[in-house]
Amino acid sequence: MEQFELRAEKRTIIGKRVKGLRREGLVPAVLYGPKTEPIPIQCDRRELQRILARAGGTNLISLRIGDDGEPKMALAREVQRDAITNELYHVDFYQVVMTEKVKTDVSIIFTGQPPAVQQNMAMLLQGMDSVEVECLPGNLIHSIEVDLSTLGIDEAIYVRDLRVPDDVTILTDGDEVVAKVQRLRVAVEEEEEVEAAPGEVEVIAKGRAEEAEEAGAEEEKAEPAEDTA
Repeated sequence: MEQFELRAEKRTIIGKRVKGLRREGLVPAVLYGPKTEPIPIQCDRRELQRILARAGGTNLISLRIGDDGEPKMALAREVQRDAITNELYHVDFYQVVMTEKVKTDVSIIFTGQPPAVQQNMAMLLQGMDSVEVECLPGNLIHSIEVDLSTLGIDEAIYVRDLRVPDDVTILTDGDEVVAKVQRLRVAVEEEEEVEAAPGEVEVIAKGRAEEAEEAGAEEEKAEPAEDTA
């Protein structure tokens, strides 16, 4: 798995005063983990944006803080952005222990397209775009690929159908629907009309036969009885 290196500095400015850091092109962040006290840090905004765009939340980031000789292996856990400008506001880094399993969300990437969708006979319903997995930090996967090209009408792909390496465990409920191909209502109505047509003809024919029988019966009643005298 690809690793990324990010340089940071310890941060002494906290609270509301961090606004000044952002004006200087720095992003306040914090490093925390099960075996470390939270460490306030700050990163160059451009460099941080570049790393996060490539690493996401499933690739390990080698975090070098100041002059510390040993880098900290971490995952970007929470990324906050300004609601108006979308600029980075704050980032939480989770320091992993390489011998202990971690839990994280992995994106689902869809490839191909169901034939029925291409033919406008059905629509694709996407149930989720990520699942939660658990594994050792060194075994993390960036995404799970799902091929939709063989999916037929009214067929679905469930979480239990997803394929991941043996050293990765999917924690999301296996009965959850990942994607489903659903027949369009227009196509269903057209099929119902075609199936109903022969029945209508049969009923009409039957009605005419009954009318003929009734007419014949009326003629028999109207004929005079033969004179036997």
